[in-house]
Amino acid sequence: MRISDFWRLMDDEFGAGYSRVLGSSLILAGGPRVAGRTAQEALASGANPREVWLAVCDIQDVPQERRLGRDIKPRP
Repeated sequence: MRISDFWRLMDDEFGAGYSRVLGSSLILAGGPRVAGRTAQEALASGANPREVWLAVCDIQDVPQERRLGRDIKPRP
């Protein structure tokens, strides 16, 4: 997963404005590169965006069926 994919998932799930608030203020749990940091801090330190996304999902109780994001139809 790329960082751009992480922010797309965040925007889709929480909205463009609130996703940035969560990304900069929500302290995450998880692996050593994620725990005790915000999503922005974890990404800046080189954490895997997927690990960061799943940590956000766990704390925010995002259901399993929404953790892959919404379906995007291919362009014709």
